Amino acid sequence: MEAEPVQFLWRHYDERLQSTRSVLAHFIGVDAKDLVPVTNATAGVNAVVRSLRLRSGDELLTTDHAYNACQNVLVEAARHAGAKVVVARIPFPLRGPEGTLDAILQAVTPWTRLALIDHVTSPTALILPVGSIIRQLDERGVDTLVDGAHAPGMLPLNINALNPAYYTGNLHKWVCAPKGAGFLWAREDKQDGLQPAVVSHGNNTPRPGFTPFQDRFDWAGTFDPTAWLCVGEAIHWMGKLVRGGWPGLEKHNHQLIVRARTRLCQRLRLAPPCPEEMLGSMATMPLPEEFQGRPKSGKLDAEQLRLYDEFRIEVPFLRFGLDGRRWFRISAQVYNSAEEYDYLAEALEQVQMHRNAYFKAG
Repeated sequence: MEAEPVQFLWRHYDERLQSTRSVLAHFIGVDAKDLVPVTNATAGVNAVVRSLRLRSGDELLTTDHAYNACQNVLVEAARHAGAKVVVARIPFPLRGPEGTLDAILQAVTPWTRLALIDHVTSPTALILPVGSIIRQLDERGVDTLVDGAHAPGMLPLNINALNPAYYTGNLHKWVCAPKGAGFLWAREDKQDGLQPAVVSHGNNTPRPGFTPFQDRFDWAGTFDPTAWLCVGEAIHWMGKLVRGGWPGLEKHNHQLIVRARTRLCQRLRLAPPCPEEMLGSMATMPLPEEFQGRPKSGKLDAEQLRLYDEFRIEVPFLRFGLDGRRWFRISAQVYNSAEEYDYLAEALEQVQMHRNAYFKAG
């Protein structure tokens, strides 16, 4: 591309993008004509929500497990239109997926225009029953935008079968494509009027063999499309790492996270907050009681910083729920081992002991 940018971007970009789009379409169970690239799932959510023609009094529905950046998109769109964001409260811990559907449906009103639902929640690492949620919302005349940031590569996907109005996802997470590789899928009847964050040539420059939806999103001005063009190779390469291909890899990671959560809960005397069936390749657990009730100390909590600085462990800490309870989230990918989670338990115990000794000395 750098040696001859015109040759690369103007003569060969379309065919190269089509090649990777075809691989991705097969991987996530969609028709390629309904699929466009975006930099990440947040960009996909922006494109959908900011393309809506909201009116005063309309409602945008989400849950208290939603990703903060995407919920901010709803808040800003509602502010401009005089609309309202409604947040369904899903209990956590919870015994099973049934309560999630009930909580969402109870928040639906005649003014609900769109529901933003996570496939896999970021803070709590829950797999939500999006198939049932989509069908029930559709029966009530509510479109669903699925934030599938963590789903591709963690779960087997057939988006056509789910049939939401919109689905957006990331490919830099479990597919391990470069950062900047995401996608937006829109059902054919929802594509008119859907605009990317950056309006560019595609609005009045149709290309033979492409849909107007693809024309608008495929070209956002001169930029480096490397991340998108690597998606097909990333899917092929990751699919060869474990016997059984992608199904084998997803099963391996799920089994590893289940074992890891069990070991950590036993070692740290924690209660698992959800059943194993709601886990993919991540799990969120409460921090031990000695970590609770402490004020926020900055962008990252002091204990999370210490985990990395002293033990080279990167594990997100978070506060969730009305009571501000503190949690930590673990992930499992093919390069992780069971021993690493034992090391995490030891490190948390060391951090806990250090904190207790500090307060006793004080």
